Amino acid sequence: MAKVAVVLAAAFMLASIAVIISIAVVQTHKKTYVSRGLKYGIVLDAGSSRTTVYLYEWPAEKENNTGVVSQTTKCQVQGPGISDLGLDRDQDQNTWYSLKECMKKMTEAIPSHQHNSTPVFLGATAGMRLLHMTNEGRSNDVLTQMKNYLSSLPFKFQNASIISGQEEGLYGWITVNYLKGNFLEKNLWNAWVHPHGAKTVGSLDLGGASTQIAFATSDDAKGEDIIKVSLYGYEYNIYTHSFLCYGKNEAEKRVLAKLAKEPINWANVKHPCFPTGYNTSIPAEEIFGSECTKNNVPSRYDPKRSITFFGQSNPEQCKALVRSIFDLTSCQGTENCSFDGVYQPPLNGDFTAYAGFYWTALALKVNGSNSMEKFNTNMKLFCSNDWKNLKQNYENKDSHLKSFCYSANYVHTILADGYKFNTDNWENLEFSKEVNNTSIAWSLGYMLALSNMIPAEGKIIKLPINNVLFTGLLLLFSVLTIITLTYLVIALVRYCY
Repeated sequence: MAKVAVVLAAAFMLASIAVIISIAVVQTHKKTYVSRGLKYGIVLDAGSSRTTVYLYEWPAEKENNTGVVSQTTKCQVQGPGISDLGLDRDQDQNTWYSLKECMKKMTEAIPSHQHNSTPVFLGATAGMRLLHMTNEGRSNDVLTQMKNYLSSLPFKFQNASIISGQEEGLYGWITVNYLKGNFLEKNLWNAWVHPHGAKTVGSLDLGGASTQIAFATSDDAKGEDIIKVSLYGYEYNIYTHSFLCYGKNEAEKRVLAKLAKEPINWANVKHPCFPTGYNTSIPAEEIFGSECTKNNVPSRYDPKRSITFFGQSNPEQCKALVRSIFDLTSCQGTENCSFDGVYQPPLNGDFTAYAGFYWTALALKVNGSNSMEKFNTNMKLFCSNDWKNLKQNYENKDSHLKSFCYSANYVHTILADGYKFNTDNWENLEFSKEVNNTSIAWSLGYMLALSNMIPAEGKIIKLPINNVLFTGLLLLFSVLTIITLTYLVIALVRYCY
């Protein structure tokens, strides 16, 4: 009987130890994590020609200090950009009404308990920079109005600022590469990882008042246009430059100013880029009232007079006219230079061109990736059409149709003569509007960069065994183990002595 008791005690002790080890392993290695849910951020992209409101969301827990952000809602504010506020009372009323409707949509899309923790950022771009240069007082008044309005909303207003051109270019580059999965991708276990051997792509943005280029360059490249940025635990060396007054709208004003500077008869100014059969009258102040054209104001200038332009459908003259607004001579004989004497490292890798670049390529039917030859052929064909044929043959009937010949020559000039794209690397250039149903815009990159400043919340740990039950079981089987061990020691001593 004594031997049976000892065997049973030993077996019970081993079972108790096994139970202790088992529950410890389960509690340690079988715990799960429950997400704390989503966080939200609102960005107002206040450009030179329009204002767009974006709503972004990301998990409360971040990946290597940068939020995994996605666009959920986008709302276009009707009317021109905020830089035009204060010029027309009726127009202002429509703009404010539309903006309030957009913010109402954002309010409805965000859970009510998240409202006071949702940050709101207003980023004013080149249009406000030009306004600040021209009229600092009105610029500050506009920003103050926007700050007061955004501060009155149930959100956490962060800041309203005029973003530099360099920042705009960098944020655009971040957006493009994020959407293409060059920073993060999900592995087989549905975890976010850095893509093995991932390469970034360059970014080309064309707005109304400025244009930006940005791409990764060598680690030893230095200069005022080189920025080091850290995303998802990795560092990148980025070249980015913004050309103010080279946006599509402001550059077109410069073209019109060149045409209207010399002729005395403003009632009949020939325009080689406008289609034959088209004519338009534009108030002189709309052309020469910009910071970008103030140096071309003609003698005996009358801002109230109108200038009437008559289309000529002349591809060669249009090309020469558009090229004339670029300073292409300052870089001759200079290595690593684009135009206007601006430093630029050699182009590297693939590029995505969006915003105004995309819409121009779409009009020429060369969006996506195409050859330089096809772009040139379609551009010449488009510019040779008269107004009647254009309206019949092209689906795009909006107000920009008459200007696509100009913008096509502009795009070709800045890409080929400026940035130095050629027949060999033009096919590395893709004209895109969005990726995975998300708009390509600097605002997403802005949100990604800003999410580094928003504290991360760890996931909630869900244990397989309740802490009280786990402690009780551990204590119970530990006591049983000690009792059986004590019994076995006593039995062993009696057996030996």
